[in-house]
Amino acid sequence: MQIDEHLAYLTRGCVDIVRAADLRTRLVEAQAAGRPLVVKVGFDPTAPDLHLGHTVLIRKMKHFQDMGHTVVFLIGDFTGLIGDPTGRSKTRPALTPEAIQANADTYRQQVFRILDPQKTVVDFNSRWLGTLTSVDWIRLAAQYNVAQMLERREFRQRYEAGQPIALHEFLYPLSQGYDSVVLKADVELGGTDQLFNLNVGRDIMPAYGLPAQIILTTPLLVGLDGVEKMSKSLGNYVGIDEAPDEMVRKIVEDFRGSDEVLWSYFTLLTDLSIAEIEERTARFAAGAITASELRYELAERIVADYHGRDVAVAAVQAVRARHAARQGRGQADELRVHAVPAGILLRKLLVDQALAGSGSDATRKIAQGGVRVDGEVVTDMNAVVAAGTWTIQAGKKLIVRVRAE
Repeated sequence: MQIDEHLAYLTRGCVDIVRAADLRTRLVEAQAAGRPLVVKVGFDPTAPDLHLGHTVLIRKMKHFQDMGHTVVFLIGDFTGLIGDPTGRSKTRPALTPEAIQANADTYRQQVFRILDPQKTVVDFNSRWLGTLTSVDWIRLAAQYNVAQMLERREFRQRYEAGQPIALHEFLYPLSQGYDSVVLKADVELGGTDQLFNLNVGRDIMPAYGLPAQIILTTPLLVGLDGVEKMSKSLGNYVGIDEAPDEMVRKIVEDFRGSDEVLWSYFTLLTDLSIAEIEERTARFAAGAITASELRYELAERIVADYHGRDVAVAAVQAVRARHAARQGRGQADELRVHAVPAGILLRKLLVDQALAGSGSDATRKIAQGGVRVDGEVVTDMNAVVAAGTWTIQAGKKLIVRVRAE
């Protein structure tokens, strides 16, 4: 693979690249020297369960691993004692050492469903941060100033609102930056919400005689609701340890995102090439494939990554069978998709698509609970059809597929 193809593969789906030219130079230098890049990714073991949102970053780690680079899976057992202030409006409670160890063990078990354990370096930052002397901490703190820290949005907002900021919170990004120094990281990966922390490492490395690391951030995956980022607390997630048929069911039935969100799932959660995704995009635009079929394909590919292909195929077949049984007819997925304007009143759509004989008939069917959208009963007379692709059913036999845009 040529350097430019190498670069394109590694940066695919990334949001921030600081900087692409530097990464290209580093790749050229590493190739000439016959050495792999050291790619650092830190994980704070704050929760034991991983969902698809977490895997966006882990899959990017695998991309570097596929290209022969050294991936360091760094468990922040020391920084977990501080508490990451990212996205917090108040001081984050620190974890106990016991909770950190338990969560770390679970993390490792799950990430190796994606990463090659033989090619992954697992380390704990307590190994060096726990041995720093008071003098070492003072020297580290001298590499950054308060004005720079207040450039972080969360710190600035809390400061301007008169909310307390504990001094130890400033140590979190400094500690994460020092991890890069110890590991001599060429690249650090993280989510977009980690950009400030990643830049601290880039800023302080030259003070220790090291070239500044390159930063790549991956997007925060939008959840099944199509609005908020994927989160277990919001219930819009798919866990990688869930039962295969439940993973399929969630992706096929609970997904409420726009077409753009669906394509982002293909980009961030599968190994399909850009050309293969573009081919599916063209077929979808031409009406040759439905959004439902795409969701089934997406679900099968995702489940296969964590449970194996045979299990994934069986899970998809099981969900299809249950869906067909609920519809009381053949596969609704095979229906032609009709384009409708997003925001159209559901009762008007029923008339337009011949699911109701008149406006009053549509109103009656909704009032009686006879109208379903993707299997869910709708009784709101003023319900509108949001952007996306939906199965609309009135009674047992009248059913259409629509794409609202």
